[in-house]
Amino acid sequence: MIGQKLARYTVLDRLGAGGMGQVYLARDEHLGREVALKILPPEFSADEKRVARFHREAKLASQLSHPDIAAIHD
Repeated sequence: MIGQKLARYTVLDRLGAGGMGQVYLARDEHLGREVALKILPPEFSADEKRVARFHREAKLASQLSHPDIAAIHD
């Protein structure tokens, strides 16, 4: 995954993993900044419930606003 380009993001490094995906350090080539990119594992992509949960988690997280919580951009 490191070195791959995903849409406008270039994956730089792996930061960690959790139950709902892996997190990578990436560069947003459009905005010129580093971001954390969370990716649903390929084996989960066929599971509609897991995909829905992943989207729900992102939507809820995007509504949070606190200095100690990373902002959701995309």
